[in-house]
Amino acid sequence: MPGATATGAPLGEPTYGGQLQDRALAGATREGLIDIAWTEVSGRYPDGTRYSLRRPTYSVGSPTAGPVSPAVLLSARIAPPMTGMGLLEAIPEAKIVAAADPDDVNTDGISGRTNRVWDDTLGAGVLGRFGWKAGQPTVRQQTVGAMANDMGFTTPDQPDPCHGQGSACSLSAQPAPEMSATDLADQVFYNRTIAVPIARRVDDPSVARGANTFVDLGCAACHTTTWTTGHDEVVGLSDQTIHPFTDLLLHDMGDGLADGRPEFEATGREWRTAPLWGLGRRKEVTGFDSLLHDGRARGPEEAILWHGGEATAAKTAFVGAPRSARQDLLAFLGAL
Repeated sequence: MPGATATGAPLGEPTYGGQLQDRALAGATREGLIDIAWTEVSGRYPDGTRYSLRRPTYSVGSPTAGPVSPAVLLSARIAPPMTGMGLLEAIPEAKIVAAADPDDVNTDGISGRTNRVWDDTLGAGVLGRFGWKAGQPTVRQQTVGAMANDMGFTTPDQPDPCHGQGSACSLSAQPAPEMSATDLADQVFYNRTIAVPIARRVDDPSVARGANTFVDLGCAACHTTTWTTGHDEVVGLSDQTIHPFTDLLLHDMGDGLADGRPEFEATGREWRTAPLWGLGRRKEVTGFDSLLHDGRARGPEEAILWHGGEATAAKTAFVGAPRSARQDLLAFLGAL
């Protein structure tokens, strides 16, 4: 809903909370169904090659606890990849903050901002790193939120299984955490240490050319290629040179991707730069190649074509590049 909670978090819909549950545990009732209408938007490169994008429109069907507020802000989310999360968490905060340029002082048209979010453990506002709008500060907090909101069960950190779900939640009778502190610690450790796939075909001339094209077109201005982690309690995450292709900052991506739904300091037009490592394995691992926050892009090419706002110059350069250069760039992304 418009507005925010006392901690700055998104304000949940009065009945259904922050996330509509279109599935339910045994004995519970789902809250409704999501209806998606797709509109195809066709286009053509200067060289005559055609492409088509799809634009989604969402509505809530069959709400089980009464109508959804007409003021609700709807935005869909697909699950972001979980590889390398501990490495991203180990990047020193000072380095991320130093990379931000909220006032575009260097006048390159890129004005990345940090998101300051609420840390439940510290009880304070901190740097956001995870989620589509960098709305989560740590892997642990993101894990706990997913347990409660996506899966409907409790942890020691979040004893209320209806946290943020509104009055329609039917799980509040469960009094005790369903996951022990030890199991939660093990789950967080696993989530932090999922390895990043090794890049493939690095000696392929097309991939090598595509890596140069990635930089030449301006993609690396936001998809920062290289970071060095700091100290971490997990030795394997400490002092590592990594290539996640993200600056972990918020960027205005234009009207085409705007969802109108703010999250802490992120506006309805801003999104965190998505890490690209492991991109080439996505379809192999998940079974689909849907990209962007709502899965509208059917592969990297469509994802690039949806870029706008601060990424307009890079997208325009991609559109105007020779077909061979576009193919090289896609070969490079497919090798990550």
